[in-house]
Amino acid sequence: MGQAKPTYHGDIEPILLKNCVSCHKPGGIGPFSLQTYEEVKAKGNFIGHVTKTKYMPPWKADPTYQTFRNEKKLEQSEIDLIQKWIGTGMVKGKKVKSKKISSPQEDLTKPDLTLPMLNSYQLSEKAEEDFRFFVVPSNLPSDTYISAVEFIPGNRRQVHHSRIMVDSTQKIRGIDGMSELDPEIKKFQTIPLADEFLYGWVPGNTKIFFPPGTAKKLAKGSDLILNIHYSPSSKPQQDKSVINLYFAKTPITREVYTLTLRENDISNQPFYIDAERMPTFHISYKVTRDISLVSVMPHMHFIGKSFLAYAITLEGEKIPLIKIDNWDFNWQTTYQFKKLLKIPAGSRIIVEAKYDNTSENPANPNNPAKDIGYGWNSTDEMCNMVIYFIDYKEGDEAIEY
Repeated sequence: MGQAKPTYHGDIEPILLKNCVSCHKPGGIGPFSLQTYEEVKAKGNFIGHVTKTKYMPPWKADPTYQTFRNEKKLEQSEIDLIQKWIGTGMVKGKKVKSKKISSPQEDLTKPDLTLPMLNSYQLSEKAEEDFRFFVVPSNLPSDTYISAVEFIPGNRRQVHHSRIMVDSTQKIRGIDGMSELDPEIKKFQTIPLADEFLYGWVPGNTKIFFPPGTAKKLAKGSDLILNIHYSPSSKPQQDKSVINLYFAKTPITREVYTLTLRENDISNQPFYIDAERMPTFHISYKVTRDISLVSVMPHMHFIGKSFLAYAITLEGEKIPLIKIDNWDFNWQTTYQFKKLLKIPAGSRIIVEAKYDNTSENPANPNNPAKDIGYGWNSTDEMCNMVIYFIDYKEGDEAIEY
């Protein structure tokens, strides 16, 4: 007798639930939903092609260097099984009783608080880069611990990236709708923020979950400040993006903090990339106390080539953080470690970011290549790594969440 044909419910659905559905669902970052047999069958041949060529699921970090809890990567056996299912007629099979998703990053719970922008923003028709600030009042009645944060762009084609900051003074509300270029903005930027980086959205990023017992803290009545970069548009378009907050359901014993390594931290200054050059920039940051890393999020623009980060302890031990050999601006994410990663006091976090500003680089926005410096425009460049961390406690290394 021949081997039994694979079925959707018995074989394919678990693979898609683990690796695909978190993006391919209504409102997700995927262009179509893959939640039902009918939806998957309609895209069957396409799914077969993008998984066989390993274009999907998009996972850029080298899994042999460091592993992450939100890793999206198909084993060859799973790719082969998808091919066999398609080749044998995409049989539906009997529905499995339990649809429990094995991926720890996937969460089907609804947000506790959904906060849309107060008003829709009308994008300019002048085909110009646009940087805007928006204020989204939380109206929280009391101090609240946040276990997960999500940003949903209202206009996925035009939102280039977004950063969420927190103002607990309610004194920055006048910044709402202002352009980054408005000189009046400086008076608001002198007011200290409660959190300079609650969350950052870039193409490919999804919600961030913090480990059990940890959370970001939002003070009563805090305002969320959105800094959104819109790509150029030549026709009338609107955006009304949304922030989703998930409240901690269990007691919180430790607060999550943010460390952002920036262009100013680069040791081989200036951060300037001449045309037809492929420079590597280095960051070395000293850790002053024992900390446990929750996640890392590298960020570069289009001429980014590769990104490597690791820590070196005082004893010379190397702690791998992340390695991306082929940078892709369109697929960035917050990489969450499988286990909390201890970085001892005195260690140095090292970043090596390589850029390709040659005319041979197909991702280069300029042809022929031009000199590029720091800036928020798509045609400028950046070199960041955002780290979520908590203060270390003995036993953190064994915590897997």
